[in-house]
Amino acid sequence: MQHGWPALYTLLLWWFSTGVILYLNGLPRATHKWTMGAATVLLGISLLGVAVTASDTRVTGAYLAFTAALMVWAWQEVGFLLGYVTGPRRRACPPEARGWRRVGHAVMAILYHELALIVLGGAVLALTWGRPNQVATWTFGVLWLMRLSAKLNVFLGVRNLNEQFLPEHLRYMHTYFRQRPSNGLFPVSVIAVTGLAAAAWHGAVARSFGAFEVTACSFVAMLLSLALLEHWFMVLPLPSEKLWDWGLRSRAPHG
Repeated sequence: MQHGWPALYTLLLWWFSTGVILYLNGLPRATHKWTMGAATVLLGISLLGVAVTASDTRVTGAYLAFTAALMVWAWQEVGFLLGYVTGPRRRACPPEARGWRRVGHAVMAILYHELALIVLGGAVLALTWGRPNQVATWTFGVLWLMRLSAKLNVFLGVRNLNEQFLPEHLRYMHTYFRQRPSNGLFPVSVIAVTGLAAAAWHGAVARSFGAFEVTACSFVAMLLSLALLEHWFMVLPLPSEKLWDWGLRSRAPHG
């Protein structure tokens, strides 16, 4: 169970943190500045955690580094959904926009969000550079790459856009999505994520690795497995939003 516990921890933290963010996002707008302030304080603590655990190669160090990186990632999720860290373009995509013009509009709609990811990713990388515990860097890197893949697939077109996750003040983002059965990038994404997940799981069960390495690989493997699941949620006729019904309830009284 050396790899089972980290996998379960990843699953529960992914599910619970997503629901909490959705719940806080659905509260009245007057509360959002306090949510953003609390998230920023947590970001500072999490970056400190990334730095402190970078030299810790115990199993507990892997858990703490993974959690810290996930909380760093949560800051940009909160900032985006609250509308504080999106982009200079805050209106719908013109219906006539096609090709590179549509790409340009889409980039401007999320530009600050992308820049924030670069800054945060750079901070995590700098804090762990040359240190033996790279779990935080791997975690943030996997989240970044998988989110980029998801964004590109939603932009090119998938069956399930999950627009119900967008709050009212971000509904214009839906116009940058495209609804279609699938797109040419999707099978490439799925094959690539499957290969990465298989390699990570192979490392997680390798007998030549110590407890720290097994735990680290298990975190990465489970994140990649969840990313693969999220990709399939885009095209399969499954009500994936039901997983976070409890997080979306905060929107009902204010909708």
